[in-house]
Amino acid sequence: MSTPRIPSGTAKTLGPVNWVICKVIARGAGVPNPHLFTTLGRTGGLFRAWLFYSGHLMPGGKISRKESELVILRVAHLRESAYEMDHHIRLGRRAGIDRDLLESIKIGPDAPGLATRYRTILTAVDELVATKTLTDATWTELTMQFDERRLIEFVLLVTQYDGLATTLGTLRVERDFTER
Repeated sequence: MSTPRIPSGTAKTLGPVNWVICKVIARGAGVPNPHLFTTLGRTGGLFRAWLFYSGHLMPGGKISRKESELVILRVAHLRESAYEMDHHIRLGRRAGIDRDLLESIKIGPDAPGLATRYRTILTAVDELVATKTLTDATWTELTMQFDERRLIEFVLLVTQYDGLATTLGTLRVERDFTER
């Protein structure tokens, strides 16, 4: 494990509002220190704005929780983001992603027996992460799965977790636990 480039914040470095928010998140996640949040919490109001935005994508988005977790787990796998995988394997399990589906997510859109809808979603995630855009063919397939609002949300969800993987990796945020 690499040493974090910016250590997790404390009550003093986070300030009272962000400290309380991080304590609530820790309790909900069942971890003593949610390192992502206590690191990003050092940004003051930007942290709270990011939480608001992130929370509107997941869990507050219009895409189902199960499909949101499918997207996030694929991004985490592609980006080799252990922190995201740790948390979203647990969250995905609660949303209905069993071991078999998790293995299919890791394999990707070519996984045998994958439903057409999931295959389309995984194909789109792979393209967005790899190329930062979608081919017309993939976009057309995706329009058969989502309405306009969810299409926009899908792109925002993928890019949010891709960017988060970049942040976690660059800052070398310490993992909270290891999920299997």
